[in-house]
Order: sequence, then C-alpha cells, then structure tokens
Amino acid sequence: MSRPINRIAVIGTGVIGASWAALFLSRGLEVVATDPAPGAEERLRSMVDGFWPALNRIGMVDDASVARLRFEHDLARTVSGADFIQENGPERVDIKRTLLAEIDAAADPDVIIATSSSGILISAIQDAARHPERVLLGHPFNPPHLIPLVEVVGGKLTSQDAIDTAMAFYTVIGKKPIHIRREVPGHVANRLQAALWREAFHLLEQGVASVADIDTAIAHGPGLRWALLGPFLNLHLSGGAAGIGHTIDHLGPPIESWWQDLGAPTHFSSPLRAQAIAGIAAELAAYDFPETVRQRDEALISLLALKTASEQLP
Repeated sequence: MSRPINRIAVIGTGVIGASWAALFLSRGLEVVATDPAPGAEERLRSMVDGFWPALNRIGMVDDASVARLRFEHDLARTVSGADFIQENGPERVDIKRTLLAEIDAAADPDVIIATSSSGILISAIQDAARHPERVLLGHPFNPPHLIPLVEVVGGKLTSQDAIDTAMAFYTVIGKKPIHIRREVPGHVANRLQAALWREAFHLLEQGVASVADIDTAIAHGPGLRWALLGPFLNLHLSGGAAGIGHTIDHLGPPIESWWQDLGAPTHFSSPLRAQAIAGIAAELAAYDFPETVRQRDEALISLLALKTASEQLP
C-alpha cells in the first residue's frame, strides 16, 4: 500500500466529514465527497468556506484550493480512483457495515478505508468488506481541521501495512496520530474524557461544587498543563529531576486514597441532567454563545501555533 496519496474520498459530510474535507484541501489534496442528505453539497461547501480562514492562519500549502473539492451523488463514483478513503457515516454498526461493503466493492483493493467512528470497534464491521485487511479506524477529535489527534486502530483482520500507511499519511498532513494496540470501547482519548466527566458529574451530584466552579477548576488549573503535556509527562515534571518515580513514591499513597473515594455514577439521572443544564445556563448567562465559540477557536489556534513553535513539547 505504497501508492501516492493525492485524491481523498470523504464519505459523509456532516460536521466531521466537512472538517476532514477542509483539512485535506488545505494540504493541497483533491477531495471527492458524497452524502445522501438533501442539500448536502451546499452545506459542505459553506462549512469548508467557513473553516478556510482558520486553516489559512494555521498554515496551508501554497497551492491549497477549495476548487479541488468535487461532490458526487453516487458513492461508487466517489471512491473510484481515490487513494485514501475517510468514512464519516452515522454511528451505527448496521449502517457502517453496509457502507463498508459498498465502498469496498467500488474502491481499488489496495486503498485504505478509514472510519471516523468514535466508539465502534473496527472488528465489528470490517468483515463486511471483501478486503478487510485495509479497513481500520482513523478517529479524529472534533473539529478535525483544528485538533491534531487521530486515533488509529486496527481490527482482527487489519494488516500491519495498512496501519503503517495510515499512520504515515496522517503524519504527513500534519496530524498527531497514535496507534492504539488493542480495541476497547471508546478508544483512548474518549475513555480518558469519560473518566473525568464521571467524577465531574459525581461532584456536582454530591453538592461539592457548582458546574461553573468545576469548569474553572479544570480550565484554570490542570487543564492548562494538560494542553501542553499529557498525564504521564506532567507527573514526571512534578517530580523534578527525580521524575515520575519520585512523584509516585511521594504522592502515590494520597492518590491511591483518592482513587478509592472517586464517584462511580452509572447513568444520567433526570435530576443530575437538570442540574447540569441549569448550571451551564447560569455559567453562560453573561456570555454570547457564538462569541464564546469564536473566542475558543481563536485561543485554540494561538495555542496550536505556540505548541508548533515549542520544539521541546512532545
């Protein structure tokens, strides 16, 4: 699977698919997209145009152009001649299996088929393809045109060559791919988020802190470090010259006691849901929502530029 990758087929052009398409175009690639929803082409082009200024600020190749975007109403024509396929269909096993079978039947047999699924195990769907060895997970973080992370997961039938090709391709277009070596529901990043959310909702339910205070605790506390380095590296730096071993030796006992005391809510009860909604309404009462989103994206772009310029940050 060493063919040059110049043409990308994007299947499904909702928020994730459109974001992927914009990113691919910004890297000078040709994109052929399809989506059966009425008005899909107009929405796709509008979203790509909306993403373009941010991509221009982040940096794109000199000859990047939205003119390289083509929309097809036929799935077979979309994947015919593609060098890489990014599928972004609904998060349902039955739909994914149908899509994979149709894509596999029309695509060249040596082309990677990557699904953006956020939770489905690739082994549960890849055998719908006649060439399951080229089917894998390429899960981005939303929005893909800004957030660098991509989780690459192979299933029971995925070849190592396919994984290597996907990892290399995502790296070349500026992503930060990680290879997840064993399939687990939710992959890695969503599981880490879910662990934090579980404790956040537990603290809210127990009346320990408000929604706004819990958000502040992360956004103006450890979240600042987490935006720069991961959990293990942050622990390592906390130990000074002696590193993570020193941190574990000295903070291990209290951390273990906190682990034992963490909450374990198993569902979103109606009262807890209502608490969260009311808390968010109070937290955002003084803010304009679109402006908050705009400022969030502006700060994210600045942070990405800082991280790119900081060569010593992994």
